[in-house]
Amino acid sequence: MNFTRWSARLPGTRRAAARSDRGSVPAARGELGQQPGAETGQGRGAGPEAPDAPRPPALEDLSLREIVGQLPALVALLHGPEHRVAYVNEAYAAAFGARSAGAPAATELPELEELGLLPLMDQVLRGGTPRTVKSRRTPKGSSYTITCTPLDTPDGGGVLVFATDVTDHADAAERLRASESRQRETAVTLQRSLLPQELEQPDDLRIAATYQPGGEDAAVGGDWYDVITLGAGRTALVIGDVMGRGVRAAAVMGQLRTAVRAYARLDLPPHEVLQLLDGLAAEIDASQIATCAYAVHDPNEGRLVYASAGHLPILVRHEDGMVTRAEDHTGPPLGTGGWMHTSGTIALPPGSTAVLYTDGLVERRREDIDEGVSALERALSGATGAPDVVCDRLMRALGITADHDDDVAVLVVQHPSRKGHDAELFHNAALELLGGIEAAPRARAFATGVLSSWRFPVELSDLGVLAASELVANSLQHGTPPMRLRLRRTDRRLIIEVTDGDDHLPRRRRAEPADEAGRGISIVATIASSWGSRRTPGGGKAVWCEFALPDT
Repeated sequence: MNFTRWSARLPGTRRAAARSDRGSVPAARGELGQQPGAETGQGRGAGPEAPDAPRPPALEDLSLREIVGQLPALVALLHGPEHRVAYVNEAYAAAFGARSAGAPAATELPELEELGLLPLMDQVLRGGTPRTVKSRRTPKGSSYTITCTPLDTPDGGGVLVFATDVTDHADAAERLRASESRQRETAVTLQRSLLPQELEQPDDLRIAATYQPGGEDAAVGGDWYDVITLGAGRTALVIGDVMGRGVRAAAVMGQLRTAVRAYARLDLPPHEVLQLLDGLAAEIDASQIATCAYAVHDPNEGRLVYASAGHLPILVRHEDGMVTRAEDHTGPPLGTGGWMHTSGTIALPPGSTAVLYTDGLVERRREDIDEGVSALERALSGATGAPDVVCDRLMRALGITADHDDDVAVLVVQHPSRKGHDAELFHNAALELLGGIEAAPRARAFATGVLSSWRFPVELSDLGVLAASELVANSLQHGTPPMRLRLRRTDRRLIIEVTDGDDHLPRRRRAEPADEAGRGISIVATIASSWGSRRTPGGGKAVWCEFALPDT
């Protein structure tokens, strides 16, 4: 923009006075839209003009001060390296007050410094390139979008400051951001409230978990995890991810997590739990699908039995640092229907660590997810320490920060390798029962000897022998060979379990005074801390009970 040409239009200048002396502008420039022949009435469709018809003003008839002064936007004209004030229009004066010409902007226009424009104006003056800043807020609360344009002047150049009041837009955007922040906070609160507030800690495992929502620009997802003690020392481990965002995904997650806990109490195999969840997910919301991995740890077997519905593979780090991946037995996500899930196994020996996780930990844009899983394997191979330490190390190694674009859930499960005094607190003993009249006396004698060697109090030993005798008697009457009595001691409880080849599960019932049978399970339920039964994978059932050990 040529500052000399603009200044010539200001009232009182030499060129403005000369133009006023010359009279009016010639008709060819002064009449807007006039066609040839208009004066003689020969234009197409034109009639003779009325003698008093107003003539529209030509652009040359208006001064620059008149044009700029009537703009609703704020305009300030500055010149020289000190940005001395040459002119401010009425809108500028109404917003910030009248300003004296000739004074430097640093002293005369303090609002420009408040808006952080003085360094920007220096850059515009030196570089000759217009610059725009958006939604700059003044201390009084008004917001402006401002463009600084360089001007070519004889005395070193100038800057035209053009500011548009966008306070309403900025306030609306702020209200929208506040609303989104409240919605996000609500979703995060709901999400966290639906996750376990305190993880169950089984006797044989050490477990830690972490959940981190995505950054401010990422909506909260439906990641969840859970740990469920099943009895007889067995533990269910769950990790899942609802493929959605916000409160809706969190609500679906809560319903699925509640259903998992209910199905887990049935002590079903993992693939049957996922089969039930698959149908439920479709009923909850057909438009929402979810992935889930469900695994069961049995300390007597030293492995995880698992099933997966579209979820990422479980990783296990062995004591020597080698990492194995659970590859098979993965079906489609929950809610798709029409798929028969199957269960697989992966070893979890003493000294090993298993990691269950959601895709937010390993998935990156423009990168294959297998590369992320491989990166997690490398990080896990060198991650040692307690489960919570391993969680933190994996999150750092995979670059998870507060600004991550997806929420992340990680569940770390360790099967400790016990030595010395700790090993003395964990024992196993088993007896194969072939049936016959000698089975019950053998079971009582075996239980008496084992419990005495474990140095239990006499009262607890007597209760344990009675429970073992009743469970064996129930198996002899209602079950089929092969039968096995197993006694297990942990640092917190005594577990007694009897397995046989019949899959009919016992139930507790009230025996009438004249009944000669039907009291065994009631006796066990009365004297034990808890009891239960389940079907075993190879056919048959297991009936168990637990006794809490006294504090030492």
